[in-house]
Amino acid sequence: MLRSLFSRSQWHALLGVGLLTAMTVMPANAQNFEVWLVDQSDSSPSPLPSPVPGTAFGGRIYIYDGNDLRGNAIASTAPTDTIDLAGDTASLCMTETGTNPRRPHMLLFNTGHTHAVLSFVTSGHVVIFDAITRTPLKCFRMTPGAGSARQAHAAFPSPDNSHIVVANQNGKLLERISTDYATNTFVHETGATLDLATCTTPNGAACQDAALRPDNAPICPIIDSASALGFITLRGGGLFVVDFKATPMAIVAEYDKATVHGNGCGGLEAKGSMYVNSGGGTAANLSEFDVYKFPLTGYDALNLPNTPAPVVIFSDDMSTPDRDSHGMAATGHSKYVWVLDRIRNVAEVFSTRTDAHVNTVDLVGTASGDPAPDLADHAPSGNRLFVSLRGPSPLTGDPHVATGGTPGLGIVQMKEGGKNGFLKAVIPITNKDELGAEKADAHGIRVRRK
Repeated sequence: MLRSLFSRSQWHALLGVGLLTAMTVMPANAQNFEVWLVDQSDSSPSPLPSPVPGTAFGGRIYIYDGNDLRGNAIASTAPTDTIDLAGDTASLCMTETGTNPRRPHMLLFNTGHTHAVLSFVTSGHVVIFDAITRTPLKCFRMTPGAGSARQAHAAFPSPDNSHIVVANQNGKLLERISTDYATNTFVHETGATLDLATCTTPNGAACQDAALRPDNAPICPIIDSASALGFITLRGGGLFVVDFKATPMAIVAEYDKATVHGNGCGGLEAKGSMYVNSGGGTAANLSEFDVYKFPLTGYDALNLPNTPAPVVIFSDDMSTPDRDSHGMAATGHSKYVWVLDRIRNVAEVFSTRTDAHVNTVDLVGTASGDPAPDLADHAPSGNRLFVSLRGPSPLTGDPHVATGGTPGLGIVQMKEGGKNGFLKAVIPITNKDELGAEKADAHGIRVRRK
């Protein structure tokens, strides 16, 4: 009976962490969940009259119970827990790496939702938490790479719970952490690192090349559900598909900037395909909105470049000024893919059955005049979408696309089975500096099933 409530991967994950005897088992569509929202702004005490650049650190994670995110009085909802990252998390990082963590950016959970993985884009830290007790367990700092730079823009746990793949953005390195969540054993496997600035592709081309892939800063390492492939988006355009379990990690498909445009961050698997976007995040491409669909098979290092070819299901780079494809979420039991545009405050909606563009959802309304929707995840029931909304002082990303007026947690009510919706409410977050300027800036967000 219990086995039927979970997918095979979920069942194995629960067995691996010993939870089936310690929890009340709930169906996959039950309302027993919480939403974790990351505020990137510093939470450490700031010296007056203004912070010395680089000395402030920390940030916060706000955790909201799913039962509180229902009804009509959502905007006044208070978090049930708040993790101040300048506290135990910073102490752990200082002990284990000698530096404080700064600018928490992306947050994801392992398959069993027992552990959270948080990347700090400015300082290059990756912290693994016990998601139940909210305790930081391990802190790593990524390796200095190109120009001695290092960042941890995003850290993706594999669905089989074996690894975390880290996009060391300015270091232009792809790094790997081995994971055993049952024993809380985590190892930074430096021998697996793939240097995207200096490597050579299977076809003999330079990985980073002015004509093919001019800026190989990895943005997001999106992993398929079989834990076989990593789809690595690049800041300057192009994409690599990698075997992330090889040591060192190995490229099995290479794409150039003409085939896949730059600054992709959104990516998700739905209905047997991998959807990836590109966005307008840097001076090289101030306006970009593309959505690609990649197959999940057919990858081989012996293939020619740009093989297997992705399907471009949407492209609006030049016809409309200032576009920025960023976060993605599946709705309607994966019948639709929503792709958020931070600058235009809309979501473009696509059918996973036909690949057709079926709707443009305007998120401006009474809840917010400038939401700047960033990343998103859906409620287990599928009737709501939770979106991180950017602030007036964006701390990451190009300000022309990342500036918003209502930093906090946006609740989008689904309509028409996930094809449509509207921004129902905003739960604000705030963090004002000594001069009264709002610095709160939400980014990472994820739904955790309890």
